[in-house]
Amino acid sequence: MNENTNVIEPALLTLEQACNYLCIGKTSCRKLFKEHEHEFVVRIGNRLYANKSLLDKWIDDQTKA
Repeated sequence: MNENTNVIEPALLTLEQACNYLCIGKTSCRKLFKEHEHEFVVRIGNRLYANKSLLDKWIDDQTKA
């Protein structure tokens, strides 16, 4: 029996979620977040998050270049 289940995807990804999404390590992900002023990086307090839709757009732009 199939049940319709709605899975809500988060708009912001934590560092660990972004690492898994990008298939890179924490050090590389942290470096990407901190060294570059990307529009997908969101700082809330001391924590860094990635806006998933803007991250996807950035990935698309990088693969087109």
